[in-house]
Amino acid sequence: MTWVCPKCERELKSEKQTHYCAKVNLDTLFKGKSDELLLTFDKLLLFVADWDDVAISTTPNCVVFVHDQTFLVVKPMKATLDVKFYSTSPLAGLVPYKSLIYSGRYANHFRVSKLEDLTPIMFKYIRESYELL
Repeated sequence: MTWVCPKCERELKSEKQTHYCAKVNLDTLFKGKSDELLLTFDKLLLFVADWDDVAISTTPNCVVFVHDQTFLVVKPMKATLDVKFYSTSPLAGLVPYKSLIYSGRYANHFRVSKLEDLTPIMFKYIRESYELL
């Protein structure tokens, strides 16, 4: 069961969960960004949006996708999206921009700037990140 913060309207696991409490419109994250970048984000959003129990919220810097815990974070940058998702081991067949071990899991970062950067193997790993939790 989730709790919705009355100030920022973010869905959280519980009332005591800490979070950045600010109401942020998704459009403001993409203001001044290319149409291609927005289309790329939309493709990611459509891929994930219908999965069971996914809460999608915005912060001043990124879009957070949560299923029990955060499984995907998309940060719009000047010309790219920083796409972060988690795995239990290094990824095979996909080389991240950056990969850090965080809470016993790999936090894998990818820089994506066009639709073609979103490959089937990346979508496979994003789904596995969702299923980790």
